[in-house]
Amino acid sequence: MTKILFVINPISGDIDKDELTEDIIAFCRQNDLQADYYKTTGEEDDRKLKEKIAAISPDIACAVGGDGTVSLVAKAINKTGVALAIIPQGSGNGLSKDLGIPQNFDEALHLLAEHHIMAIDTLDVNGQLSIHLCDVGFNALVVERFCSGDTRGPGAYAWIAMQEFMAYEPKKYTIIAEGKTIFDAEAFMITVTNAKAFGSNAAINPTGVINDGSFEICVLEPFPKSSSLGILYRLYTDSIDSSVYTHRFSCSSATIINHSNEVCQIDGEPEHFDQELKFTVQPKSLKVVLPHPAE
Repeated sequence: MTKILFVINPISGDIDKDELTEDIIAFCRQNDLQADYYKTTGEEDDRKLKEKIAAISPDIACAVGGDGTVSLVAKAINKTGVALAIIPQGSGNGLSKDLGIPQNFDEALHLLAEHHIMAIDTLDVNGQLSIHLCDVGFNALVVERFCSGDTRGPGAYAWIAMQEFMAYEPKKYTIIAEGKTIFDAEAFMITVTNAKAFGSNAAINPTGVINDGSFEICVLEPFPKSSSLGILYRLYTDSIDSSVYTHRFSCSSATIINHSNEVCQIDGEPEHFDQELKFTVQPKSLKVVLPHPAE
């Protein structure tokens, strides 16, 4: 009997989690799945969740919430052999979209009864885990403003982005990969990822492979305001590589010198580090529950 720990964020999204929990209980009974539950409180969840996992030894830990809940669960099970499942209930749901996990609650839940498990790469960023993407520059600033605000949802994020865009000034960065300096100039933003797209479906790394043992550094150089709509179009049509303002580098380790000490964001959470940001790939360190591959 498969044992599943459901990690539920009671306040993510705008859906009554008590009703969802009742649906989960009924589903597990119908499909002969052994279920246990942990509800996040925002107080020492990292420690408490790890203790819960150690106590019950689940086969699967299922995050029921947004990107923050997914990241919490991934940190608790990375390199343990416990598989990560996701029932998306947040605003962005970036990793689940990249992995092809259904965004509908019932479809994502039913995936637990019949699924495929694959190991994916993760990133170590100054000792912290990144399972989807991180960046410095414009998007990280918007994420910080969004997280400190009172309003959630894509509309709030877009409004903050528009406000910040008009006054934003690119910053200086130096990128060193495999012992060589590959970039040393100003950039609008730099994204580091194994995956393909932001939670908004903007594909910053359209040919990215999440388990190939390497990651991509995606540089968006300063551009005139008149080019912004063209860049957005390319982001949403998987053609960002055709822009003259972009560069992508593939590597297994790299250092970014963040000369202005700009905020960094990791999987939707703002972080403040020293100038050096060190990235190292962790090959196939996290197992994930996926739909069966199309034949």
